[in-house]
Amino acid sequence: MANRRLARELALQALFYFDMDKNENNPEQLLDLFRTDFEKKVKNGGELFFLDLVHGVMEFKPKIDILLKECSKNWKVSRMSGVDRNIMRIAIFELVNRPDIPSKVSINEALEIAKKYGNSGSASFVNGILDCVRTSEGIE
Repeated sequence: MANRRLARELALQALFYFDMDKNENNPEQLLDLFRTDFEKKVKNGGELFFLDLVHGVMEFKPKIDILLKECSKNWKVSRMSGVDRNIMRIAIFELVNRPDIPSKVSINEALEIAKKYGNSGSASFVNGILDCVRTSEGIE
């Protein structure tokens, strides 16, 4: 299971990297560069799961961001912390597209990563948004 946590953390880092790319490079080229720079970690972190998360978030990002917007009444998605935003994108992708992963696991993993990488209020913010998404999408 630790490999999945590492894969989620690496996916967060890659997606954050994509968000910060002001030159709007090709995401696949950025992903290749990221995988080269962090080759050992990616391989140790469960490369297939890492790739599933990154590609899944990239593919479903418009739908994911709509769900984020609907559940964050007073926040624009673009104004959220890049760390929090991408933690939630990963978890929402898992909630909506990976029924093989229990929702409690996806949410708990997101909270633990938010505690590690976010600020002091990140975990409660992430928890509130993800619980709203889970409820609004009828996910158990």
